[in-house]
Amino acid sequence: MTMTAVDDVSIDDDHASDSGTIGAGRGFALLLVITGALGILAAWIITLDKFELLKDPNFKPACSLSPILSCTNIMQSKQAEVFGFPNPMAGLVGFGVVIAVGMALLAGARFRRWYWIGLNVGTGLATVFCMWLMAQSLYSINSLCLWCTLTWCVTILMFWYTTAHNLKHGIIPAPEGLRRTVLEFHWVVPVLWYGVIALLILTKWWSYWSTLL
Repeated sequence: MTMTAVDDVSIDDDHASDSGTIGAGRGFALLLVITGALGILAAWIITLDKFELLKDPNFKPACSLSPILSCTNIMQSKQAEVFGFPNPMAGLVGFGVVIAVGMALLAGARFRRWYWIGLNVGTGLATVFCMWLMAQSLYSINSLCLWCTLTWCVTILMFWYTTAHNLKHGIIPAPEGLRRTVLEFHWVVPVLWYGVIALLILTKWWSYWSTLL
């Protein structure tokens, strides 16, 4: 799949910077809407389970399938409330913003450079936070939450394709060779990223996974 399929802007959109605003193609807009919706779904379910767990310490979320695949262990950890409230509550707000941006782009909205940079910074910080939570999950809490894993995956996609969009339109300055390489092989980074995460999960609990084979 080429970058055009993901960010199929028209000729007018490519020259949108002349008027100070830049649009995006339907593919990229749909990606934001879909990943944002999946993120909200994960955050909503985790939030509901967290409230149930606060009411009943013996409550067992449906995603707690084993000592390894245990949302309960994640929710009861201190890392689950980094900002003083359950982390997924921040996700409900953040993913909602991403959906709003995606829907606006589908309707033909165009944003200024500072707006695109803000979206890139926001998704970048969210990705850094998710990667930190992943490390904590694997090497400190020693449990894996499937809904959290979904959140990591969609956040990575949001960040990477926002970056690719901004490189394409010159919002992020970059050498022409780097820009063309990113646009031509845009799928490589998320595939490798997911591969590394899968490898870390497999090696961390290989003795457990091997019992399921």
